[in-house]
Amino acid sequence: MANVKLAVVYYSSTGTIHGMAERIAQAGEKAGAEVRLRQVAELAPEEAIASNAAWSQHFDRTKNEPRATADDIVWADAVLFGTPTRYGNVASQLKQFIDTLGPQWGQGLLADKAYAGFTASMTAHGGQESTLLALYNTMYHFGGIVVAPGYTDPLKFADGNPYGVSHVTGGNNDAPLTDVDNAALDHLAQRIVKVAGKLKS
Repeated sequence: MANVKLAVVYYSSTGTIHGMAERIAQAGEKAGAEVRLRQVAELAPEEAIASNAAWSQHFDRTKNEPRATADDIVWADAVLFGTPTRYGNVASQLKQFIDTLGPQWGQGLLADKAYAGFTASMTAHGGQESTLLALYNTMYHFGGIVVAPGYTDPLKFADGNPYGVSHVTGGNNDAPLTDVDNAALDHLAQRIVKVAGKLKS
């Protein structure tokens, strides 16, 4: 199979999506892909970040990590986007990054790649599915190939999300990733690497 380049591009405020992205990056590497793990820039004002201890701590912890650029998407054969749910929609930080990709989209450089997504919210029905579906609207415009996990493995009946992978952080917004979550993240990475390899071949 052709060597697959996987970009994991995400936004995380308090660290949940960051942890999911790291798990996906590791699984992608184990599946044989060359992986770029990239966080998009923080856009929130300093006072908003400072008002939430977990947000402030995560911002400080990750401020020197590599930031996503358009080149990361152009380079990739497969892209996994991660975003927390914001009122059932994509977080503005990730959306702003995606909205800067117009020049690459206009040149056809974003088409024919495999795309999928992952998300998290505080409650089980807090907009996880609508967030992923909203994210995929952009992928259709790219001419991308959405590689949702569906129910392609029995483990998907445990995590229950055929649109991507989602995690419930709970009332304190700090519930750790479970074995079920990690299995679903691994499967998502393995599946997109496999499909992207077939497309590349």
